[in-house]
Parts: sequence; C-alpha cells; structure tokens
Amino acid sequence: MTLLRIGIVTVSDRSSSGEREDLSGPALEQAVLSKGWNVVEKTIVPDEKLDIQAVLIGWSSNDGVDVILTTGGTGFAPRDITPEATKEVIDRETPGLAEVMRAESLKITKHAVLSRAVAGIRDNTLIINLPGSPKAAVENFEVVAPVLEHAVQLLRDDPKAEDNH
Repeated sequence: MTLLRIGIVTVSDRSSSGEREDLSGPALEQAVLSKGWNVVEKTIVPDEKLDIQAVLIGWSSNDGVDVILTTGGTGFAPRDITPEATKEVIDRETPGLAEVMRAESLKITKHAVLSRAVAGIRDNTLIINLPGSPKAAVENFEVVAPVLEHAVQLLRDDPKAEDNH
C-alpha cells in the first residue's frame, strides 16, 4: 500500500467568506482517512481563478502533496470556474478519471452530465476536480480512489508500479 498525501481545496464564495459552513471538504477528508491516507493540506478559496490556481501551483510545486482534490465550481453557474483554473495549470490532462466519474455518477443522477470536472497532472501531483455537494464529492472520490495509489506510484516513477498490474 502506498501512503498517499492528499490536499483538499473547497472552492466556494460563501464558504470562504464564512457565510456557509464547508461540508464537502470535511466529508472528503473523512473519505480519504477511511482509505488510510493522510490529508496534509486543506483550504477554502473563493470562486476566483487566481486563488484556485495559487493553491494548485503551490501544493503541486512543493512535493508534499500527491493528489489534490478540489470540491466545487464544476457546474454551469457563471462563477463555476474550477475546471478552467485547473486546465491552465496542469501539464497533462487525465481524461479517463473525469470520464469514469461522470459515467458512474450518471447511474445515480441524470445531472451528472452537467459536470465539467477535469483531472490532470502538474509536476508529479494529480489534480482531480470533484462536485461541490458533499454526497457527490464523496461518490466521485470513491469512483477514482481504487486507482490513486497506482497513479501516484507511476508519477513517482516507482519501480514497483507495474508489480501485480
């Protein structure tokens, strides 16, 4: 088992201003901890491209975070810009992760097709956009969680990455 270091970014104007409690970040944290992984960073930022990007760049540049999970800002609302902020800072997209999250979510709700979430790699860090609702964020995390250890092994260029694969 690979011990993953996870960062969680809640993207929400209302939660960042203290107007509304962040429920998605703590729900994701519990889901991560249930896998035996560590949450090493967490923050709440407003729906502002530069604020989102600053966190993604900072956390992926310091080699202390293997996977960054964002929650929020992936829908159709005018201020939902998490995918755009993410696309501008990643080096390579990982479309399979977003595709499987949408496909599995579609089994639960027809609204899954409205998700604009993306996933990609910056430096050696995997960044995954998740929905903003606690239920949907955790459901989508659970879809990709089984492949995250292997993904991180590959990003770390771990010689054991192909064992049992």
